[in-house]
Amino acid sequence: MSNNPQWKTFQPPIMNSDPAILDYKSMTIPSPKVVGAPHQSGGGYRNGTGYSGDHFMGSPPSCGKNSSSYVNYPSSQTSPRNGTTRFPIGTFTGMEGGIGYTGEPTTNNSSYQDQSNNQGTRETGIIEKLLHSYGFIQCCERQARLFFHFSQFSGNIEHLKIGDPVEFEMTYDRRTGKPIASTVSKIAPEVVLSEERVTGNVTTELHSSGDSQGRISYENRGECFFLPYTKDDVEGNVTLRAGDKVSFQIATNQRGNLGACHVRLENPAHPVRYRGVVCSMKESFGFIERADVVKEIFFHFSEAKSMKDELRLGDDVEFIIQTRNGKEVACNITKLPPGSIVFEEVGNEVVKGQVLKPLERGTAARHQNDPLPGRIRYRAPDHSEVEVPFGDKDQKGDFTLRHGDWVQFRIATDTRDQLKRATEISLLPESFSVSGERREQGIIAALKEGFGFIRCVDRDAKLFFHFNEVLDVDREISVNDEVEFTVIQDPSSSFSNSRQSAIRLTHLPSGSVQFESVIETTVPGSIVQDINGIEPGLIGYLKDGQQKNIIFFTKDCDPKSIPRLGDKVTFNICQVKRNKELVAVDISLTNSNEKTQNGNKKSNGSIIQGFIAALKDGFGFIETVNHEREIFFHFSNFDGEANTLELGADVECTIGTGNGRGTGGCAAAEFVRLVPRGTIPRPVCTGEVLDGTVVRPLRSANPDQVEYAGLIKINPTTEDEETPEYEFGIMGLVNKRELLQSGDPVQLQVDAAGHACNIVAVRKKRRATVDAVKGPFGFLAYEVDEGKKLFFHMSEVRDHATLQPGDQVEFVLVTNQRTGKSSACNVTRLSDVVQQRPERLISRLRTISLEDTGPKLTVVRQPRGPDGTRGFGQERPPHIPGAIQE
Repeated sequence: MSNNPQWKTFQPPIMNSDPAILDYKSMTIPSPKVVGAPHQSGGGYRNGTGYSGDHFMGSPPSCGKNSSSYVNYPSSQTSPRNGTTRFPIGTFTGMEGGIGYTGEPTTNNSSYQDQSNNQGTRETGIIEKLLHSYGFIQCCERQARLFFHFSQFSGNIEHLKIGDPVEFEMTYDRRTGKPIASTVSKIAPEVVLSEERVTGNVTTELHSSGDSQGRISYENRGECFFLPYTKDDVEGNVTLRAGDKVSFQIATNQRGNLGACHVRLENPAHPVRYRGVVCSMKESFGFIERADVVKEIFFHFSEAKSMKDELRLGDDVEFIIQTRNGKEVACNITKLPPGSIVFEEVGNEVVKGQVLKPLERGTAARHQNDPLPGRIRYRAPDHSEVEVPFGDKDQKGDFTLRHGDWVQFRIATDTRDQLKRATEISLLPESFSVSGERREQGIIAALKEGFGFIRCVDRDAKLFFHFNEVLDVDREISVNDEVEFTVIQDPSSSFSNSRQSAIRLTHLPSGSVQFESVIETTVPGSIVQDINGIEPGLIGYLKDGQQKNIIFFTKDCDPKSIPRLGDKVTFNICQVKRNKELVAVDISLTNSNEKTQNGNKKSNGSIIQGFIAALKDGFGFIETVNHEREIFFHFSNFDGEANTLELGADVECTIGTGNGRGTGGCAAAEFVRLVPRGTIPRPVCTGEVLDGTVVRPLRSANPDQVEYAGLIKINPTTEDEETPEYEFGIMGLVNKRELLQSGDPVQLQVDAAGHACNIVAVRKKRRATVDAVKGPFGFLAYEVDEGKKLFFHMSEVRDHATLQPGDQVEFVLVTNQRTGKSSACNVTRLSDVVQQRPERLISRLRTISLEDTGPKLTVVRQPRGPDGTRGFGQERPPHIPGAIQE
């Protein structure tokens, strides 16, 4: 800035010496002579070169954006407004490849609104920086950077962005005397990117060493012009040679000079083939996200008719570009192998940074137009501070980020425009100490579809949480997991019905969460009141010579020796943290005779062997060896850790009387223990593989049926053939998690005892696209009923594959007859290549538009006929996107 002679001569005026600035007296502002300048529709010429363009007769360079004044230009003219040196400026007409040019002197003040005649000297500039309540403008008339406050902007400040051209008055701060910009208004650029493409020839080609610019010549109204271009302005990654015929668009760079951009080689004999990914599909047309520039291009399904397979969302394709009716369209479309196109490169280095701007949540996020609204600051290898943006799909899980959080991430670079963003963002534990937030502890009490509840140490009520808030996305969350979390006011709750929820959940080691604190140990006492159902019992003991009572629960006793009325016991006294209540824990009998007697009484039942048939929340069922019935058992009666139990495990137990407490008066299993797999002998499966149909499921699938065992009927080969039926239990299934329903086709063998074994369900394989992944679960773009997406759990994904939105998968549709809900099982990813997709493409892969603009259609009631059907008697053929009906 200091080397510019014009800047050296610029000095602040003496007070009261410039009436145009201080007194706001009216001045005459000449209007520019513009010939039909079209509105800007594309990105400007990106290269910050100082090349102004050689010319034969009146070249049209411009100062449309952030340009400096040219002092020694031979064709320059002096502006009558403020005496600065300006260029004769060229404007565009609507003709193909034509540019209307006039030699009239002009100023860069074409405005969206009429300017008042009662104004001071107006200048133009470019918005260089926008902060919280102020910004800076880079002047076009002088190499100066002026401060302005948002209150001086005439319009909605939300519509002002970095790079926008503005017009302002230069005044002086009364306190500091420094020049500032006031009465700022947004203006229309005088030279914009033309909609029409211009045809020309390459006169100077790019060289790998030496010149970093080439030149293109074109004619307009008998005059010949030269424009510069760079490697980044050439589409299709082709090398241009001198003499090549090209088409291009004209725009200004950041210094206000004209240049050629979007340069395309025109070779009818061997057209350039471009690449991209199908990002949107309608009834008979769609759009392709191009791989060479950040741009979408239209295509019609007829251009892909020669392919054997129809086009689908996310397909990698190759095509040529033609201009039809003044619009660019993709033609001669062919498919490429999946994974051929990579939009971005993710660096291997893990970077540590701090969140400057977290993502908006709730209703504010719906009105967010920026696809990458978040900001993270980190220190680069050269020790400079760098800010990078990120979007809502760049986090490892959709957890809540806050301002000031420390995170680690990788840098992803778009191969087309070199835009960098942060991705694979994970929260560092040190963020909790830096933020000073209050962390609470608890245990997972219940899990539903996508959410759950936490039993808190310091709260009576259970706390809601969403699966998205679990920070460790690689670990499946389960009931009884110990966690640490932060409590906030749920943003989705209303003012009248406020609700709190847990966010930023981290797993704790087993045994970390303590609901009580021990205040006294080994206290003698006696049972003065038995436990009655859910009501606790009472233990009497002496404290400082006074008789006191304390409550106790069954869970705090030895499950093999529950104390009865009058039993002598020893126990510890704990204080419950959430309500400060005293309770007895670690209760043990002190009368050995009674203990032995009770133990003998309980062990008088015969030992029964069986297999784990079902596992619920805190209890389960055991299938007997002969598959005739199931026996209830509570986890408190299991000798070991309940989380080690799995379906089909071999167990031994005794049958208790149940005595009406916790079992509904029915017989229940006691002293349940695991035995080594294979200890219980099972009949050998022999014979050929048969095809059959389930005529009766297991009682776990249909609790209303009387019989426990399921029944399979062998499929007949003729209509009159009578086929046998075979019963089966949980051990007859190859996949113990398989939920067989009536009517399901299966393949099976028959064991020596006449039971069905090695049963495999024969289900129809379906295909769909992953719509969303939310931590341990996700949704497929497959509608089952009333427009709902199909739910799937990550435990159903084969080979522990990592799924991303847009991936093609194959799955089996299963419907639970008890709840009526459908879900996807046996989910298999079809492609082993994980394709990198930019955020703007992922958002287009949605089948339902989330944009707020335009009309919307909301289904308030599904069609139903008088007989309960959907009301259509005629069968309607389904329409497959990408397929042409012959």
